[in-house]
Amino acid sequence: MASTLATLTSISPKPYPTTSSSFHSSQKQTLRFPPIHQNPNFTSSRKCTFLPPISAVAVTEKVETIGKELTKLTLEEARTLVDWLQEELGVSAAAFAPAAVAAAPGAVEAAPVVEEKTEFDVVIDEVPSSSRIATIKAVRALTNLALKEAKELIEGLPKKFKEGASKEEAEEAKKQLEAAGAKVSIV
Repeated sequence: MASTLATLTSISPKPYPTTSSSFHSSQKQTLRFPPIHQNPNFTSSRKCTFLPPISAVAVTEKVETIGKELTKLTLEEARTLVDWLQEELGVSAAAFAPAAVAAAPGAVEAAPVVEEKTEFDVVIDEVPSSSRIATIKAVRALTNLALKEAKELIEGLPKKFKEGASKEEAEEAKKQLEAAGAKVSIV
């Protein structure tokens, strides 16, 4: 099959000149095409022409010249130019910021506001039968409940032990109830 392919060799100029001496000013390209005719004596001649990329925006020569000059500026020179243009034209870059956000609504999303929780609930999840008495004593020490109410609190678990407590109070209650043998969680 390789013998039936025609070869096209073209020399095309590089689209962009380079300053490095290791590159040549032209680039050799070889392309293989299937033959148009099955006649072995037929030789085809094809020309390859380099076309520069088509710009998405049509610009005048004046705008293109200014743009090329702007690309040669250093960052410090560009900042100075922006300041001068703002003063000369009486505008600010901040005035264009809402237009940029409106042009690309999905580009900038506000970070969700995370509020730190300040009130916690202490929930008694489980009390093993071997540590019921110690847990009742810990509940009575942490609250002003009588013996009967403290006993009813640890039955039919899980139940909220304290509601709306500060983080420190919730941690202290959890520590004491776990020391008594209960399984506690802070919500």
